[in-house]
Amino acid sequence: MVHQFETPLFTALKKHAEKNPIQFHIPGHKKGNGMDPEFREFIGENALSIDLINIAPLDDLHLPKGIIKQSQELAAEAFGADYTFFSVQGTSGAIMAMIMSVCEPGDKILVPRNVHKSIMSAIVFSGAVPIFIHPEVDAHFGISHGITPDLIERALVLHPDTKAVLVINPTYYGVSGDLRKIVKIAHSRNIPVLVDEAHGAHIHFHQELPLSAMEAGADLAATSVHKLGGSLTQSSILNLRGNIVSSKRVQSVLSMLTTTSTSYLLLASLDVARKSLATEGQALLEDTIRKAEKTRSKINQIDHIYCMGREVLESSAAVAMDPTKLLISVKELGITGYEVEKWLRNKFNIEVELSDLYNILCIVTAGDSEEDLMTLVQALSQLSREYKNQADENVDSSVLLPEIPLLALTPRDAFYEKTEVISFEQSAGRIIAEFVMVYPPGIPIFIPGEIITEDNILYTRKNIEAGLPVQGAEDDELNTIRVIKEHSIIK
Repeated sequence: MVHQFETPLFTALKKHAEKNPIQFHIPGHKKGNGMDPEFREFIGENALSIDLINIAPLDDLHLPKGIIKQSQELAAEAFGADYTFFSVQGTSGAIMAMIMSVCEPGDKILVPRNVHKSIMSAIVFSGAVPIFIHPEVDAHFGISHGITPDLIERALVLHPDTKAVLVINPTYYGVSGDLRKIVKIAHSRNIPVLVDEAHGAHIHFHQELPLSAMEAGADLAATSVHKLGGSLTQSSILNLRGNIVSSKRVQSVLSMLTTTSTSYLLLASLDVARKSLATEGQALLEDTIRKAEKTRSKINQIDHIYCMGREVLESSAAVAMDPTKLLISVKELGITGYEVEKWLRNKFNIEVELSDLYNILCIVTAGDSEEDLMTLVQALSQLSREYKNQADENVDSSVLLPEIPLLALTPRDAFYEKTEVISFEQSAGRIIAEFVMVYPPGIPIFIPGEIITEDNILYTRKNIEAGLPVQGAEDDELNTIRVIKEHSIIK
């Protein structure tokens, strides 16, 4: 019997490379011999020797029967799932497969409005109709938390023909709602619960962290192992539990969306990340949590800077938080999070996870040293001293929040409708035909089918003026926007 200390896929790849076979198959670089020498030397021979394809001894992600199947079964056991599917398309690919496995054109799906763009893309592809639920908003940080069970219950009463419920658990900022209760409400109607668990690969492995999707009884969860679980970028998993959703259907949809040239480097990294989480996760996370809490405490001793803690847990939209996420408000210094991001980069060679108008976000993992975390604290202390005078001048620390626009057409209909390009500044009242978002975090300000508002034009412009990466629209400077043709201004 294979157990959690084993790595069937990675071990088989190493053994295959040791045989040093003559390769008359792709990739064309042939163990690095046919590529740029500088790149080959930098990447290293070991990595290039296992950059392989789905030849018979190495199994096939599209129809796993050997080492990939064994590795996925170990992952399912580790994450508390009945089935686990590896994704080399990132969690975006897993999310698209998750939604397209349960939704057909015209099917209703309950969705929080603060979802990642991949969810909205999947809704466009599937033809599903999103029923948006307003998440609870944190007015101090200017971020959205989760959705409450009461809102789910109310939405299902209004829309009893709903085919799926989608929940973010935890959010990008590490906050979770009452997922177990949401699952109970949906399952009482035999409706599957899908979870965007992009920022929760680690939470299953320590009792102080929020409840994982599989622990809460959810049906499907797309989980970014590369974000916080230790695998290579772009490698993720899709977990399935129960029998409401067919595992064969999920495998079929995943195969439709997945490249046939699957990266064995990414797959092997999932195999070894699972091993580390299953066998050492508790100890590694214990140390990580302690380091993060110590850092949070020191940050909160700095004038005019505040790091979110457990005090945020005051409603059923926020019942648990991940302490390894350091969401740091800098608005009282009179500068934007993006300005702080640039300041940290230029002064201390520090890179943060994201910045917005009011905050920076830093993530702490087992890969962070005490020394690096103390450098962050020292940097923020210097930042506070440098902007102290500005902070003392009664800075306006109010938060501008985007409103949730009305949905006039389904995203799919809007995306494929006849359109025209007009001035963004003159677009209020028109129905947008493209996405506009700040990435990261990738939560849309506008999605296709929504009515553009003056307030959200202002919010978008404020992000652009702050230097934040507003993207999604065809015009990357956002002087113009694509809207549905022949729809007059709504007054």
